[in-house]
Amino acid sequence: MSSVETRDVDVLDLGELGHHAGDAEQTELLTINLGPHHPATHGVLRLYTTLEGEVIRDIKPIIGYVHTGIEKTAEDKSYWKVIPVVERMDYLAYYFNAHAFCGAVETLLELEVPKRAQYLRVIHLELNRIQSHLVWLGTSALDVGAMSLLFYCFRERENCLDLFEMSSGQRMHTRYIQVGGVMEDIPVGFAEKAKAFTKRMRNSADDYHALLSKNEIFLNRMRNVTPLDEQTLLDLGVTGPLLRAAGNPWDLRKAQPYSSYEDFDFKIPVGTKGDNWDRYAVRMAEIYESCDIIDQALDGLPEGAHIADDRKVVLPPRHELATSMEALIHHFKLVTEGFRVPPGEAYYPIESPRGELGCFVRSDGSSKPARVHMREPSFVNLQAIGPMVTDSYIADLIATLAMLDPILGGIDR
Repeated sequence: MSSVETRDVDVLDLGELGHHAGDAEQTELLTINLGPHHPATHGVLRLYTTLEGEVIRDIKPIIGYVHTGIEKTAEDKSYWKVIPVVERMDYLAYYFNAHAFCGAVETLLELEVPKRAQYLRVIHLELNRIQSHLVWLGTSALDVGAMSLLFYCFRERENCLDLFEMSSGQRMHTRYIQVGGVMEDIPVGFAEKAKAFTKRMRNSADDYHALLSKNEIFLNRMRNVTPLDEQTLLDLGVTGPLLRAAGNPWDLRKAQPYSSYEDFDFKIPVGTKGDNWDRYAVRMAEIYESCDIIDQALDGLPEGAHIADDRKVVLPPRHELATSMEALIHHFKLVTEGFRVPPGEAYYPIESPRGELGCFVRSDGSSKPARVHMREPSFVNLQAIGPMVTDSYIADLIATLAMLDPILGGIDR
């Protein structure tokens, strides 16, 4: 039977490879530093590793090399200006960062987001999920020696970024999601190009499977390698594809729907063993599901406004600035002073490509947040690297770190 519930994805026969360390007796321990690496790898991460021969006996991840200070910076800016700051935490999931923050602020404001804006958010979130998974897949395949896949994945990623540029004018850190909705409606032709992308993406994902899923070298690096059980993952607070790979179907899009996710029909891929193969297969299956959600959102896109009609927190339409002095003054005051949020606190969780991404915002009634804190999945998930790789080969550490998919910009926020 398949280890992952999905369609058009062949993840049959996990096999029994017994890829853990042997019983050879070794007495001498060697401590090495893996990293800190250049951001072009998995980020500036240092792994303090104790080896017995080629077998890992202890490992401690050491973080803090990026020094972004994003959460503290956010507390010194008006709500309106926090959005481009938080987008730069997980630099592969900028729509998710912005949505989590805006969702928390909208909760404090008791601001209702128009239905069309919710659908537009879903479209861009799922495009962003695909884009993030493409970077994960290309770099992970490179880590285990499959160099060509990196170029194929980045080719499709460029097509995805073209859509972001078409709707927002930016390819990364778009600031498309705003408090109350999105910055602009999608332009003419966007829907057709997005549907063409999802069709092409499904075919490309099939090609990726053909390259990897029956490749004997890749299978030996994935199957039965560094499995971790569901309960241990739950005890560590791990969420997202890593938890679903162990058989737990927790996904906030289904468990606690937001932004109208309850309107869409999609499956939650889950694994059985929680090994590297299941971690790979779950994310691959999610690409197909994201394509389905995007198509459904485009087909059922409601009519109406793309942002809430609340002049206290929402910028006036650009065309009014040339004809209305009131709109010009309102625009100037919002950009320079910001808007005030009633005192209180809110936590808004969403399902990012790496698990539960939650934003906590506390307001003191001023135009700046008193506290901004992110529940960043990469930070939480990194705890699992020790239980995963202890007593396995150091070569398996490289493949497992790739399957962990950590983003150090989010960890060192």
